Amino acid sequence: MDLESLLHNYEYLLDDADRKFKTLSQRYKEYIRCQQGCSDCCYAVFGLFLIEAIYIKRHFDRLDPQICKEALLRCNQMDMELKRIERKMERFRDDPDMQNYVMAKERIRCPLLDEDNRCILYIYRPITCRVYGVPVKMGGTIRVCHKAGFEKGKSYSFYDLDSTYRNLYLFSVELLKEFKKGDQSKASLLISMSKAISTPSELLIDELFS
Repeated sequence: MDLESLLHNYEYLLDDADRKFKTLSQRYKEYIRCQQGCSDCCYAVFGLFLIEAIYIKRHFDRLDPQICKEALLRCNQMDMELKRIERKMERFRDDPDMQNYVMAKERIRCPLLDEDNRCILYIYRPITCRVYGVPVKMGGTIRVCHKAGFEKGKSYSFYDLDSTYRNLYLFSVELLKEFKKGDQSKASLLISMSKAISTPSELLIDELFS
């Protein structure tokens, strides 16, 4: 499958996530706290699959050069924060549960969040961002935004991020095949937003997947 077909299929996943978010947010509107100006999801710590990174980079490079320059400066801060978290995680390298707990508590500003508290690539944002605020299944556990009004112990419909991540992994495997470089067994490797927007796609593959 060629690159354009892969990115087109990825956009189907984006559209599906938007539809399901809309359905869940309407069903649970009394619990959802998402509103214009809230940027809580923009501080969550998560990585991108290769297919997401390539897609984000493509659209980032089409932005106004000044907007790109400002975002790249914010990448420096994100990288410093990620290094701090890596050192913290090293203390719990034999305790995956504690590592997950640490990651869930950490907050880092996404470099795509501008000084007006708006995402400069909002319509192209990753799926994790799109479904933040409604119940999601991740790592076999149902999780919700800490600002939401969902009650602990009650059962709610959810968006299955685990299933989506499997698709993103498979798309990333196909992407490595298309580029004819990189180790396909590394397709599960996650990439920071700062790395994704600051590194040309082919160089990204050479650096991380060779």
